[in-house]
Amino acid sequence: MSSLKTIAISIGDLNGVGIEIALKAHKEVSELCKPIYCIDSSMLEKASKLLHIKTSENMQLHHIGREFDIEAGKTTKESGLYSYRSFMSAIKLCEDSKADALVTMPIHKEAWMLAGLDYKGHTDLLRKHFNKEAIMMLGCEEMFVALFSEHIPLKDVAASIQYKKLKQFFLDLHSSIEKKQVAVLGLNPHAGDNGVLGNEELRITKAIKSANRKIGFEQFIGPIVPDVAFTPNFRKNYNYFVAMYHDQGLAPLKALYFEQSINISLNLPIIRTSVDHGTAFDIAYKGKAKTLSYINAVKSAISFISQHDTETFK
Repeated sequence: MSSLKTIAISIGDLNGVGIEIALKAHKEVSELCKPIYCIDSSMLEKASKLLHIKTSENMQLHHIGREFDIEAGKTTKESGLYSYRSFMSAIKLCEDSKADALVTMPIHKEAWMLAGLDYKGHTDLLRKHFNKEAIMMLGCEEMFVALFSEHIPLKDVAASIQYKKLKQFFLDLHSSIEKKQVAVLGLNPHAGDNGVLGNEELRITKAIKSANRKIGFEQFIGPIVPDVAFTPNFRKNYNYFVAMYHDQGLAPLKALYFEQSINISLNLPIIRTSVDHGTAFDIAYKGKAKTLSYINAVKSAISFISQHDTETFK
């Protein structure tokens, strides 16, 4: 037992499915690591009563010091603020070397907005907190997708594709993953058809070539025509992809591997993984939430601990 790694669990929006998943999976997760749940005992008791799930006596809690009424399936500023405080507490545990990694349950972005929090999600907060260009990569062993742009309007994506920024993204991604080939998607239909349908691919090509030269081998391949990139035949040769925008990469990923996929934050001084689904307010506190993505996120965090050295905080 002493060799088990310690994982801080950010409990997410308590009006959603995160707490149900944590309680259902506690026994299995406890065999994989030492989980520290960033939640107050009073809130855990409220949730467990609503779910009719008994809490385990060996659940280690890290108290937040807040209490509110759980409203299953509702978007409230109280639940948004609590999920934020839980996340920040989990980050602090990692910074203070009291946890080896952080696993997050889903938050609700509108609840964060109602709470007056100026962040678009976990990755945006991590990026600003550490002043590092965190990379959002989602997927599972069969397929991982790294997102060049994340939570920005679709109308702003084309302008965001700049050579220097994209080249640095490739270099940061290279430093965070194993030396496997990565398929880079174009932005436009037919990857621009040599400029007929747009010129963003010229910038993507330039960034790919420059990054590969600096890396020393052809790691990044593309730009690939987006509508063939996720076909079965193409995926025989690639399981790492870079998508230019959120839905370009996540729509096919979730169609193929929704239940087992996870979210990984790369290029940070701490290890953070997450479930790859939302708060699922429609099934909150109905006993229907599934645990596979969460368990995979825990396993992935443990794997990253063993594979990668993290920066030591002074």
